Amino acid sequence: MENKPTSNFLKNIITEDLKSGKVNHIITRFPPEPNGYLHIGHAKSIILNFELADEFKGKTHLRFDDTNPTKEDTEYVESIKEDVTWLGYEWDNLFFASDYFAEMYKRAVVLIKKGKAYACDSTAEEIRQMRGSLTEVGQRSPYRDRSVEENLELFERMRKGEFKDGQKVLRAKIDMASPNINMRDPVLYRIAHATHHNTGDEWCIYPMYDFAHPLEDAIEGVTHSICTLEFEDHRPLYDWVIRECEMEKVPHQYEFARLNLTNTVMSKRKLKQLVDDKVVDGWDDPRMPTISGLRRRGYTAEAIRNFAREIGVAKADSIVDTKMLEHFIREDLKLKVPRTMAVLEPLKVVITNYPADQVEMLEAENNPENPEMGTRQIPFSREVYIEQEDFMENPPAKYHRLFPGNEVRLKNAYFIRCNDIVKDETGKVIELHCTYDPETKSGSGFTGRKVKGTIHWVEASRAVPAEFRLYEALILAEDMTDEASFLDHINPNSLEIVPGFVEPNIKDSKPQDKFQFFRHGYFNVDPKNSRQGHLVFNRIVSLKSSFELPKQ
Repeated sequence: MENKPTSNFLKNIITEDLKSGKVNHIITRFPPEPNGYLHIGHAKSIILNFELADEFKGKTHLRFDDTNPTKEDTEYVESIKEDVTWLGYEWDNLFFASDYFAEMYKRAVVLIKKGKAYACDSTAEEIRQMRGSLTEVGQRSPYRDRSVEENLELFERMRKGEFKDGQKVLRAKIDMASPNINMRDPVLYRIAHATHHNTGDEWCIYPMYDFAHPLEDAIEGVTHSICTLEFEDHRPLYDWVIRECEMEKVPHQYEFARLNLTNTVMSKRKLKQLVDDKVVDGWDDPRMPTISGLRRRGYTAEAIRNFAREIGVAKADSIVDTKMLEHFIREDLKLKVPRTMAVLEPLKVVITNYPADQVEMLEAENNPENPEMGTRQIPFSREVYIEQEDFMENPPAKYHRLFPGNEVRLKNAYFIRCNDIVKDETGKVIELHCTYDPETKSGSGFTGRKVKGTIHWVEASRAVPAEFRLYEALILAEDMTDEASFLDHINPNSLEIVPGFVEPNIKDSKPQDKFQFFRHGYFNVDPKNSRQGHLVFNRIVSLKSSFELPKQ
Protein backbone atom coordinates (compact mmCIF):
# COMPACT_ATOMS: atom_id res chain seq x y z
CA MET A 1 0.00 0.00 0.00
CA GLU A 2 1.45 3.35 -1.01
CA ASN A 3 1.08 6.12 1.55
CA LYS A 4 1.04 9.78 0.60
CA PRO A 5 2.37 12.40 3.03
CA THR A 6 -0.41 14.08 4.94
CA SER A 7 0.77 17.64 4.49
CA ASN A 8 3.38 20.04 3.16
CA PHE A 9 3.55 23.79 2.65
CA LEU A 10 2.28 23.53 -0.94
CA LYS A 11 -0.78 21.57 0.15
CA ASN A 12 -1.43 24.19 2.79
CA ILE A 13 -1.24 26.96 0.16
CA ILE A 14 -3.63 25.15 -2.17
CA THR A 15 -6.05 24.37 0.65
CA GLU A 16 -6.13 28.05 1.63
CA ASP A 17 -6.46 29.21 -2.00
CA LEU A 18 -9.50 26.98 -2.50
CA LYS A 19 -11.01 27.95 0.83
CA SER A 20 -10.62 31.69 0.19
CA GLY A 21 -11.95 31.45 -3.35
CA LYS A 22 -8.69 32.68 -4.85
CA VAL A 23 -8.99 29.70 -7.21
CA ASN A 24 -11.91 27.41 -7.96
CA HIS A 25 -9.92 24.49 -9.28
CA ILE A 26 -6.30 23.38 -9.39
CA ILE A 27 -4.13 23.09 -12.50
CA THR A 28 -0.48 22.14 -12.17
CA ARG A 29 2.02 21.35 -14.88
CA PHE A 30 5.25 19.47 -15.46
CA PRO A 31 7.20 21.53 -18.03
CA PRO A 32 10.49 19.86 -19.05
CA GLU A 33 12.71 21.19 -21.80
CA PRO A 34 13.23 18.35 -24.33
CA ASN A 35 17.02 18.73 -24.36
CA GLY A 36 17.92 15.54 -22.53
CA TYR A 37 16.55 12.63 -20.57
CA LEU A 38 14.79 13.11 -17.25
CA HIS A 39 16.56 12.23 -14.00
CA ILE A 40 15.48 11.33 -10.47
CA GLY A 41 15.16 15.02 -9.60
CA HIS A 42 12.56 15.42 -12.33
CA ALA A 43 10.78 12.37 -10.93
CA LYS A 44 10.29 14.25 -7.67
CA SER A 45 8.72 17.16 -9.58
CA ILE A 46 6.52 14.85 -11.66
CA ILE A 47 5.24 13.06 -8.58
CA LEU A 48 4.65 16.33 -6.72
CA ASN A 49 2.71 18.05 -9.51
CA PHE A 50 0.58 15.08 -10.51
CA GLU A 51 -0.27 14.03 -6.96
CA LEU A 52 -1.09 17.54 -5.77
CA ALA A 53 -3.56 17.94 -8.63
CA ASP A 54 -4.96 14.47 -8.05
CA GLU A 55 -5.48 15.06 -4.33
CA PHE A 56 -7.40 18.27 -4.99
CA LYS A 57 -9.30 16.81 -7.96
CA GLY A 58 -7.51 19.08 -10.40
CA LYS A 59 -5.58 18.61 -13.62
CA THR A 60 -1.92 18.33 -14.60
CA HIS A 61 -0.51 19.36 -17.96
CA LEU A 62 2.57 17.88 -19.55
CA ARG A 63 4.19 20.74 -21.41
CA PHE A 64 7.40 20.77 -23.38
CA ASP A 65 9.28 24.06 -23.01
CA ASP A 66 10.74 23.79 -26.48
CA THR A 67 12.00 27.32 -27.03
CA ASN A 68 15.61 26.46 -27.93
CA PRO A 69 15.73 24.58 -31.24
CA THR A 70 19.51 24.14 -31.16
CA LYS A 71 19.37 21.74 -28.19
CA GLU A 72 15.98 20.03 -28.47
CA ASP A 73 14.93 16.88 -30.24
CA THR A 74 11.90 14.61 -30.68
CA GLU A 75 13.97 11.78 -29.16
CA TYR A 76 13.85 13.62 -25.85
CA VAL A 77 10.14 14.37 -26.24
CA GLU A 78 9.33 10.68 -26.62
CA SER A 79 11.63 9.62 -23.78
CA ILE A 80 9.97 12.12 -21.43
CA LYS A 81 6.50 10.84 -22.33
CA GLU A 82 7.68 7.29 -21.67
CA ASP A 83 9.17 8.23 -18.30
CA VAL A 84 6.06 10.03 -17.05
CA THR A 85 3.85 7.13 -18.12
CA TRP A 86 6.20 4.56 -16.57
CA LEU A 87 6.13 6.43 -13.27
CA GLY A 88 2.38 5.85 -13.28
CA TYR A 89 0.87 9.19 -14.30
CA GLU A 90 -1.46 10.35 -17.07
CA TRP A 91 -1.45 13.98 -18.15
CA ASP A 92 -4.77 15.72 -18.74
CA ASN A 93 -3.40 17.79 -21.62
CA LEU A 94 -0.23 17.69 -23.71
CA PHE A 95 1.17 21.06 -24.79
CA PHE A 96 4.26 22.50 -26.43
CA ALA A 97 5.56 26.00 -25.77
CA SER A 98 6.04 26.21 -29.53
CA ASP A 99 2.26 25.99 -29.91
CA TYR A 100 2.15 29.52 -28.49
CA PHE A 101 4.89 31.19 -30.53
CA ALA A 102 2.41 33.40 -32.39
CA GLU A 103 0.73 34.46 -29.15
CA MET A 104 4.09 35.15 -27.50
CA TYR A 105 5.09 37.31 -30.44
CA LYS A 106 1.87 39.32 -30.06
CA ARG A 107 2.55 39.80 -26.35
CA ALA A 108 6.07 41.01 -27.08
CA VAL A 109 4.54 43.59 -29.44
CA VAL A 110 2.28 44.67 -26.58
CA LEU A 111 5.37 45.32 -24.46
CA ILE A 112 7.05 47.31 -27.22
CA LYS A 113 3.97 49.48 -27.75
CA LYS A 114 3.87 50.18 -23.99
CA GLY A 115 7.52 51.21 -24.06
CA LYS A 116 8.42 48.14 -21.99
CA ALA A 117 10.69 46.39 -24.51
CA TYR A 118 13.32 47.43 -27.03
CA ALA A 119 15.52 45.99 -29.75
CA CYS A 120 19.16 45.90 -28.66
CA ASP A 121 22.25 45.50 -30.85
CA SER A 122 24.59 44.67 -27.95
CA THR A 123 26.38 41.32 -28.06
CA ALA A 124 25.78 38.67 -25.43
CA GLU A 125 29.12 39.51 -23.83
CA GLU A 126 28.35 43.24 -23.78
CA ILE A 127 24.97 42.55 -22.15
CA ARG A 128 26.68 40.43 -19.49
CA GLN A 129 29.17 43.20 -18.76
CA MET A 130 26.45 45.85 -18.58
CA ARG A 131 24.33 43.87 -16.13
CA GLY A 132 26.52 44.87 -13.22
CA SER A 133 26.80 42.78 -10.06
CA LEU A 134 25.24 42.37 -6.66
CA THR A 135 27.21 45.43 -5.52
CA GLU A 136 27.20 47.49 -8.72
CA VAL A 137 24.19 48.72 -10.66
CA GLY A 138 23.91 47.85 -14.35
CA GLN A 139 24.63 50.16 -17.27
CA ARG A 140 21.90 51.23 -19.65
CA SER A 141 22.12 49.90 -23.19
CA PRO A 142 22.92 52.59 -25.77
CA TYR A 143 19.87 51.29 -27.67
CA ARG A 144 17.48 51.53 -24.71
CA ASP A 145 15.84 54.77 -25.82
CA ARG A 146 14.89 53.78 -29.34
CA SER A 147 11.39 54.90 -30.24
CA VAL A 148 8.42 52.58 -30.13
CA GLU A 149 8.14 52.83 -33.90
CA GLU A 150 11.78 51.86 -34.47
CA ASN A 151 11.52 48.94 -32.03
CA LEU A 152 8.38 47.65 -33.72
CA GLU A 153 10.09 47.84 -37.12
CA LEU A 154 13.27 46.13 -35.92
CA PHE A 155 11.34 43.38 -34.13
CA GLU A 156 9.33 42.72 -37.29
CA ARG A 157 12.55 42.56 -39.30
CA MET A 158 13.99 40.14 -36.73
CA ARG A 159 10.88 38.03 -37.24
CA LYS A 160 11.38 38.06 -41.02
CA GLY A 161 14.94 36.82 -40.74
CA GLU A 162 16.76 39.96 -41.89
CA PHE A 163 19.43 39.72 -39.20
CA LYS A 164 22.04 37.12 -38.35
CA ASP A 165 22.17 35.13 -35.11
CA GLY A 166 23.31 37.37 -32.28
CA GLN A 167 22.95 40.56 -34.30
CA LYS A 168 19.96 41.75 -32.30
CA VAL A 169 17.85 40.75 -29.30
CA LEU A 170 14.64 42.04 -27.79
CA ARG A 171 15.05 43.13 -24.18
CA ALA A 172 12.58 44.09 -21.49
CA LYS A 173 12.87 47.66 -20.25
CA ILE A 174 12.63 47.40 -16.49
CA ASP A 175 15.31 48.71 -14.12
CA MET A 176 19.08 48.51 -14.60
CA ALA A 177 19.54 49.49 -10.95
CA SER A 178 17.29 46.77 -9.55
CA PRO A 179 18.82 44.81 -6.67
CA ASN A 180 17.48 41.72 -8.45
CA ILE A 181 19.82 41.20 -11.40
CA ASN A 182 17.10 39.26 -13.25
CA MET A 183 15.15 42.51 -13.53
CA ARG A 184 17.97 44.42 -15.26
CA ASP A 185 16.52 44.50 -18.76
CA PRO A 186 16.55 40.75 -19.39
CA VAL A 187 16.59 39.38 -22.93
CA LEU A 188 13.13 38.28 -24.10
CA TYR A 189 13.90 37.11 -27.66
CA ARG A 190 17.02 36.01 -29.50
CA ILE A 191 17.65 35.19 -33.15
CA ALA A 192 18.35 31.55 -34.02
CA HIS A 193 18.25 30.42 -37.63
CA ALA A 194 17.67 26.79 -36.73
CA THR A 195 15.04 24.24 -37.65
CA HIS A 196 12.66 23.57 -34.77
CA HIS A 197 11.51 20.01 -34.07
CA ASN A 198 7.87 21.14 -33.96
CA THR A 199 7.57 24.32 -36.05
CA GLY A 200 10.24 23.63 -38.64
CA ASP A 201 11.56 26.85 -40.21
CA GLU A 202 8.49 28.95 -39.48
CA TRP A 203 10.35 31.01 -36.88
CA CYS A 204 13.88 32.34 -36.64
CA ILE A 205 13.38 34.22 -33.36
CA TYR A 206 12.68 32.34 -30.16
CA PRO A 207 11.51 33.50 -26.73
CA MET A 208 13.75 33.10 -23.70
CA TYR A 209 12.60 30.83 -20.89
CA ASP A 210 11.86 33.66 -18.45
CA PHE A 211 9.52 35.26 -20.99
CA ALA A 212 7.92 32.12 -22.37
CA HIS A 213 7.30 30.25 -19.14
CA PRO A 214 4.92 32.67 -17.41
CA LEU A 215 3.02 33.21 -20.66
CA GLU A 216 2.57 29.46 -21.11
CA ASP A 217 1.24 29.12 -17.56
CA ALA A 218 -1.18 32.00 -18.12
CA ILE A 219 -2.41 30.73 -21.48
CA GLU A 220 -3.09 27.27 -20.03
CA GLY A 221 -4.74 28.58 -16.87
CA VAL A 222 -2.18 27.01 -14.56
CA THR A 223 -3.02 28.03 -11.01
CA HIS A 224 0.07 26.84 -9.14
CA SER A 225 3.33 27.00 -11.08
CA ILE A 226 5.65 24.89 -8.94
CA CYS A 227 9.38 25.04 -9.60
CA THR A 228 12.66 24.57 -7.77
CA LEU A 229 14.39 27.09 -5.55
CA GLU A 230 16.85 28.38 -8.14
CA PHE A 231 13.88 30.16 -9.77
CA GLU A 232 12.92 32.05 -6.61
CA ASP A 233 14.84 35.14 -7.74
CA HIS A 234 13.08 34.90 -11.11
CA ARG A 235 9.61 35.20 -9.56
CA PRO A 236 9.48 39.04 -9.79
CA LEU A 237 10.23 38.76 -13.52
CA TYR A 238 7.59 36.01 -13.84
CA ASP A 239 5.02 38.34 -12.25
CA TRP A 240 6.20 41.31 -14.35
CA VAL A 241 5.71 39.39 -17.61
CA ILE A 242 2.19 38.30 -16.61
CA ARG A 243 1.24 41.83 -15.59
CA GLU A 244 2.83 43.83 -18.39
CA CYS A 245 1.73 41.41 -21.12
CA GLU A 246 -1.81 41.91 -19.79
CA MET A 247 -2.63 38.22 -19.44
CA GLU A 248 -6.20 37.46 -18.46
CA LYS A 249 -5.36 34.52 -16.24
CA VAL A 250 -2.82 35.13 -13.49
CA PRO A 251 -0.84 32.10 -12.32
CA HIS A 252 1.45 32.18 -9.28
CA GLN A 253 4.88 30.65 -8.90
CA TYR A 254 5.91 28.65 -5.83
CA GLU A 255 9.34 27.20 -5.16
CA PHE A 256 10.47 24.05 -3.39
CA ALA A 257 13.86 22.48 -2.75
CA ARG A 258 15.27 20.44 -5.59
CA LEU A 259 16.43 16.89 -4.97
CA ASN A 260 20.16 16.45 -4.38
CA LEU A 261 21.49 12.91 -3.90
CA THR A 262 24.85 11.89 -2.54
CA ASN A 263 27.40 10.70 -5.13
CA THR A 264 25.17 11.94 -7.93
CA VAL A 265 25.27 14.69 -10.54
CA MET A 266 21.88 16.38 -11.01
CA SER A 267 22.26 18.38 -14.20
CA LYS A 268 21.10 17.46 -17.69
CA ARG A 269 24.06 19.35 -19.12
CA LYS A 270 26.52 17.35 -17.01
CA LEU A 271 24.73 14.09 -17.70
CA LYS A 272 24.85 14.84 -21.42
CA GLN A 273 28.59 15.39 -21.07
CA LEU A 274 28.94 11.92 -19.54
CA VAL A 275 27.10 10.50 -22.55
CA ASP A 276 28.98 12.56 -25.16
CA ASP A 277 32.36 11.76 -23.59
CA LYS A 278 31.42 8.06 -23.48
CA VAL A 279 32.01 7.84 -19.74
CA VAL A 280 28.76 5.84 -19.83
CA ASP A 281 27.14 3.91 -22.65
CA GLY A 282 24.11 6.17 -23.03
CA TRP A 283 21.41 8.08 -21.20
CA ASP A 284 20.01 4.77 -19.95
CA ASP A 285 23.28 3.45 -18.55
CA PRO A 286 22.33 1.82 -15.21
CA ARG A 287 24.88 4.03 -13.41
CA MET A 288 23.04 7.16 -14.51
CA PRO A 289 20.45 8.86 -12.26
CA THR A 290 18.14 9.21 -15.27
CA ILE A 291 14.72 7.63 -14.99
CA SER A 292 15.56 5.45 -18.01
CA GLY A 293 18.84 4.43 -16.36
CA LEU A 294 17.13 3.56 -13.10
CA ARG A 295 14.47 1.62 -15.00
CA ARG A 296 17.11 -0.34 -16.93
CA ARG A 297 18.99 -1.06 -13.73
CA GLY A 298 15.80 -2.48 -12.26
CA TYR A 299 14.30 0.20 -10.07
CA THR A 300 10.52 0.17 -9.93
CA ALA A 301 8.14 3.09 -10.29
CA GLU A 302 6.64 2.18 -6.90
CA ALA A 303 10.01 2.47 -5.18
CA ILE A 304 10.71 5.87 -6.75
CA ARG A 305 7.24 7.18 -5.87
CA ASN A 306 7.56 6.02 -2.25
CA PHE A 307 11.03 7.54 -2.01
CA ALA A 308 9.80 10.90 -3.31
CA ARG A 309 6.91 10.91 -0.86
CA GLU A 310 9.19 10.05 2.05
CA ILE A 311 11.67 12.88 1.40
CA GLY A 312 8.73 15.25 1.18
CA VAL A 313 8.63 18.89 0.07
CA ALA A 314 10.84 21.46 1.74
CA LYS A 315 11.81 25.10 1.26
CA ALA A 316 15.52 24.61 1.94
CA ASP A 317 18.02 22.65 -0.14
CA SER A 318 19.63 19.58 1.38
CA ILE A 319 21.37 16.39 0.28
CA VAL A 320 19.55 13.07 0.54
CA ASP A 321 21.56 9.90 1.12
CA THR A 322 21.36 7.62 -1.92
CA LYS A 323 21.00 4.76 0.55
CA MET A 324 17.47 5.99 1.19
CA LEU A 325 16.52 5.38 -2.44
CA GLU A 326 18.13 1.94 -2.22
CA HIS A 327 16.12 1.24 0.92
CA PHE A 328 12.86 1.78 -0.95
CA ILE A 329 13.75 -0.57 -3.80
CA ARG A 330 14.59 -3.29 -1.29
CA GLU A 331 11.32 -2.71 0.51
CA ASP A 332 9.39 -2.85 -2.75
CA LEU A 333 11.03 -6.01 -4.09
CA LYS A 334 11.50 -8.17 -1.01
CA LEU A 335 8.02 -9.72 -1.15
CA LYS A 336 7.53 -9.49 -4.91
CA VAL A 337 10.47 -11.22 -6.55
CA PRO A 338 11.57 -14.86 -6.45
CA ARG A 339 14.71 -15.84 -4.62
CA THR A 340 17.00 -18.12 -6.52
CA MET A 341 20.65 -19.13 -6.66
CA ALA A 342 23.34 -17.64 -8.84
CA VAL A 343 27.05 -18.36 -8.66
CA LEU A 344 29.52 -15.65 -9.61
CA GLU A 345 33.18 -16.61 -10.12
CA PRO A 346 32.32 -20.33 -9.98
CA LEU A 347 34.38 -23.15 -8.51
CA LYS A 348 33.48 -26.75 -9.44
CA VAL A 349 32.70 -29.25 -6.70
CA VAL A 350 32.67 -32.99 -7.48
CA ILE A 351 30.72 -35.05 -4.92
CA THR A 352 32.65 -38.27 -5.27
CA ASN A 353 30.20 -40.57 -3.45
CA TYR A 354 27.12 -39.33 -5.33
CA PRO A 355 25.95 -41.61 -8.20
CA ALA A 356 27.56 -40.42 -11.44
CA ASP A 357 24.45 -40.87 -13.58
CA GLN A 358 21.88 -39.52 -11.13
CA VAL A 359 20.08 -36.18 -11.11
CA GLU A 360 17.48 -35.58 -8.42
CA MET A 361 15.07 -32.71 -8.08
CA LEU A 362 14.94 -30.81 -4.83
CA GLU A 363 12.14 -28.53 -3.68
CA ALA A 364 12.85 -24.95 -2.68
CA GLU A 365 10.68 -22.01 -1.70
CA ASN A 366 10.55 -19.19 -4.21
CA ASN A 367 10.34 -16.60 -1.44
CA PRO A 368 10.39 -17.70 2.21
CA GLU A 369 8.88 -14.34 3.26
CA ASN A 370 5.97 -14.78 0.84
CA PRO A 371 4.68 -18.37 0.81
CA GLU A 372 2.10 -17.44 -1.84
CA MET A 373 4.92 -17.43 -4.40
CA GLY A 374 5.10 -21.21 -4.09
CA THR A 375 8.02 -23.53 -4.66
CA ARG A 376 10.29 -24.64 -7.49
CA GLN A 377 12.24 -27.77 -8.39
CA ILE A 378 16.01 -27.46 -8.66
CA PRO A 379 18.33 -30.19 -9.99
CA PHE A 380 21.11 -31.73 -7.91
CA SER A 381 23.82 -34.10 -9.12
CA ARG A 382 27.39 -35.23 -8.62
CA GLU A 383 28.83 -31.92 -9.88
CA VAL A 384 27.85 -28.45 -8.71
CA TYR A 385 29.31 -24.97 -8.80
CA ILE A 386 29.89 -22.90 -5.68
CA GLU A 387 31.36 -19.43 -5.20
CA GLN A 388 35.14 -19.26 -5.22
CA GLU A 389 34.93 -17.08 -2.13
CA ASP A 390 33.06 -19.86 -0.32
CA PHE A 391 36.25 -21.94 -0.17
CA MET A 392 39.58 -21.21 1.49
CA GLU A 393 42.50 -23.61 1.66
CA ASN A 394 43.92 -21.95 4.76
CA PRO A 395 41.01 -20.14 6.42
CA PRO A 396 41.21 -17.68 9.30
CA ALA A 397 39.52 -18.36 12.62
CA LYS A 398 35.70 -18.30 12.58
CA TYR A 399 35.54 -19.00 8.83
CA HIS A 400 32.47 -21.24 8.54
CA ARG A 401 32.36 -21.96 4.83
CA LEU A 402 34.16 -24.74 3.00
CA PHE A 403 37.78 -25.69 3.65
CA PRO A 404 39.68 -29.00 3.75
CA GLY A 405 38.11 -31.27 6.35
CA ASN A 406 35.17 -28.94 7.04
CA GLU A 407 31.49 -29.70 6.50
CA VAL A 408 28.84 -27.25 5.31
CA ARG A 409 25.28 -27.45 4.08
CA LEU A 410 24.48 -26.85 0.44
CA LYS A 411 21.34 -24.72 0.61
CA ASN A 412 18.17 -26.78 0.10
CA ALA A 413 20.34 -29.92 -0.38
CA TYR A 414 22.83 -31.89 1.72
CA PHE A 415 25.84 -31.62 3.99
CA ILE A 416 29.11 -31.95 2.08
CA ARG A 417 32.65 -32.32 3.40
CA CYS A 418 35.76 -31.19 1.54
CA ASN A 419 38.31 -33.98 1.20
CA ASP A 420 40.66 -33.02 -1.65
CA ILE A 421 41.53 -30.07 -3.83
CA VAL A 422 42.75 -29.85 -7.42
CA LYS A 423 45.03 -27.04 -8.55
CA ASP A 424 46.24 -25.85 -11.94
CA GLU A 425 49.87 -25.29 -12.87
CA THR A 426 49.83 -21.86 -11.23
CA GLY A 427 48.67 -23.26 -7.92
CA LYS A 428 45.13 -21.93 -8.21
CA VAL A 429 42.38 -24.18 -6.83
CA ILE A 430 40.17 -25.20 -9.75
CA GLU A 431 38.16 -28.10 -8.31
CA LEU A 432 37.10 -29.56 -4.99
CA HIS A 433 36.43 -33.22 -4.24
CA CYS A 434 33.83 -33.67 -1.55
CA THR A 435 31.56 -36.32 -0.09
CA TYR A 436 27.94 -35.88 0.92
CA ASP A 437 25.81 -37.41 3.65
CA PRO A 438 22.52 -38.69 2.15
CA GLU A 439 20.89 -38.59 5.60
CA THR A 440 21.14 -34.81 5.75
CA LYS A 441 18.75 -33.89 2.96
CA SER A 442 17.13 -30.53 3.55
CA GLY A 443 13.65 -30.92 4.97
CA SER A 444 14.27 -34.50 6.13
CA GLY A 445 14.30 -33.56 9.80
CA PHE A 446 17.89 -34.70 10.28
CA THR A 447 19.18 -33.73 13.75
CA GLY A 448 22.30 -35.84 14.05
CA ARG A 449 24.74 -32.95 14.00
CA LYS A 450 24.91 -29.30 13.06
CA VAL A 451 27.09 -27.29 10.71
CA LYS A 452 27.86 -23.60 11.04
CA GLY A 453 27.93 -22.73 7.36
CA THR A 454 25.37 -22.83 4.54
CA ILE A 455 26.45 -21.98 1.01
CA HIS A 456 24.53 -21.68 -2.24
CA TRP A 457 25.30 -23.54 -5.44
CA VAL A 458 24.10 -24.38 -8.97
CA GLU A 459 24.02 -27.89 -10.47
CA ALA A 460 26.75 -28.01 -13.12
CA SER A 461 25.23 -29.92 -16.05
CA ARG A 462 22.13 -27.72 -16.27
CA ALA A 463 23.56 -24.44 -15.05
CA VAL A 464 22.79 -21.51 -17.33
CA PRO A 465 25.75 -19.24 -18.15
CA ALA A 466 25.10 -15.60 -17.36
CA GLU A 467 26.83 -12.26 -17.14
CA PHE A 468 26.48 -10.20 -13.99
CA ARG A 469 27.02 -6.44 -13.96
CA LEU A 470 27.86 -5.12 -10.52
CA TYR A 471 27.45 -1.37 -10.14
CA GLU A 472 28.91 1.09 -7.68
CA ALA A 473 28.45 4.86 -7.49
CA LEU A 474 29.59 6.60 -10.67
CA ILE A 475 30.69 9.66 -8.67
CA LEU A 476 33.11 9.19 -5.78
CA ALA A 477 32.49 12.55 -4.11
CA GLU A 478 29.49 12.50 -1.78
CA ASP A 479 28.49 16.15 -2.20
CA MET A 480 28.18 17.18 -5.84
CA THR A 481 26.01 20.27 -5.42
CA ASP A 482 29.04 22.14 -6.77
CA GLU A 483 29.37 20.20 -10.00
CA ALA A 484 32.13 22.24 -11.63
CA SER A 485 34.79 19.55 -11.31
CA PHE A 486 32.57 16.50 -11.41
CA LEU A 487 34.71 14.71 -14.03
CA ASP A 488 37.55 14.66 -11.49
CA HIS A 489 35.40 12.45 -9.27
CA ILE A 490 34.45 9.68 -11.70
CA ASN A 491 34.74 6.23 -10.13
CA PRO A 492 36.92 4.05 -12.42
CA ASN A 493 35.46 0.96 -10.74
CA SER A 494 31.79 1.84 -11.08
CA LEU A 495 31.13 -1.27 -13.21
CA GLU A 496 32.43 -4.81 -12.74
CA ILE A 497 31.38 -7.50 -15.20
CA VAL A 498 31.51 -11.01 -13.74
CA PRO A 499 30.74 -14.37 -15.41
CA GLY A 500 28.76 -17.05 -13.64
CA PHE A 501 25.75 -19.35 -13.67
CA VAL A 502 22.10 -19.26 -12.67
CA GLU A 503 19.57 -21.97 -11.96
CA PRO A 504 17.98 -23.53 -15.08
CA ASN A 505 14.46 -22.49 -14.03
CA ILE A 506 15.19 -18.87 -15.03
CA LYS A 507 16.87 -19.55 -18.38
CA ASP A 508 13.88 -18.09 -20.25
CA SER A 509 13.78 -14.87 -18.25
CA LYS A 510 12.57 -11.78 -20.07
CA PRO A 511 14.00 -8.25 -19.99
CA GLN A 512 13.09 -6.44 -16.76
CA ASP A 513 12.44 -9.71 -14.87
CA LYS A 514 13.75 -9.32 -11.34
CA PHE A 515 15.25 -11.79 -8.87
CA GLN A 516 16.92 -11.89 -5.51
CA PHE A 517 20.13 -13.90 -5.81
CA PHE A 518 21.20 -15.33 -2.46
CA ARG A 519 23.91 -13.21 -0.85
CA HIS A 520 24.46 -11.10 -3.98
CA GLY A 521 21.41 -8.84 -3.96
CA TYR A 522 18.53 -7.91 -6.24
CA PHE A 523 19.10 -8.22 -9.98
CA ASN A 524 17.27 -7.20 -13.15
CA VAL A 525 17.48 -8.78 -16.60
CA ASP A 526 19.12 -6.09 -18.71
CA PRO A 527 16.73 -5.02 -21.52
CA LYS A 528 19.51 -3.75 -23.76
CA ASN A 529 22.17 -6.47 -23.78
CA SER A 530 20.32 -9.58 -22.64
CA ARG A 531 18.95 -11.96 -25.24
CA GLN A 532 17.91 -15.59 -25.60
CA GLY A 533 20.93 -17.72 -24.72
CA HIS A 534 22.85 -14.76 -23.29
CA LEU A 535 21.43 -13.54 -20.00
CA VAL A 536 22.80 -10.29 -18.59
CA PHE A 537 21.80 -9.31 -15.06
CA ASN A 538 22.18 -5.81 -13.63
CA ARG A 539 22.55 -5.65 -9.89
CA ILE A 540 19.89 -3.23 -8.70
CA VAL A 541 21.07 -3.09 -5.12
CA SER A 542 22.88 -5.27 -2.60
CA LEU A 543 20.89 -7.21 -0.03
CA LYS A 544 21.63 -5.25 3.10
CA SER A 545 22.46 -1.75 4.23
CA SER A 546 23.08 -0.04 7.52
CA PHE A 547 20.60 2.67 6.45
CA GLU A 548 17.42 3.05 8.48
CA LEU A 549 14.58 5.51 7.97
CA PRO A 550 14.35 8.12 10.72
CA LYS A 551 11.73 7.22 13.29
CA GLN A 552 8.57 9.29 12.98
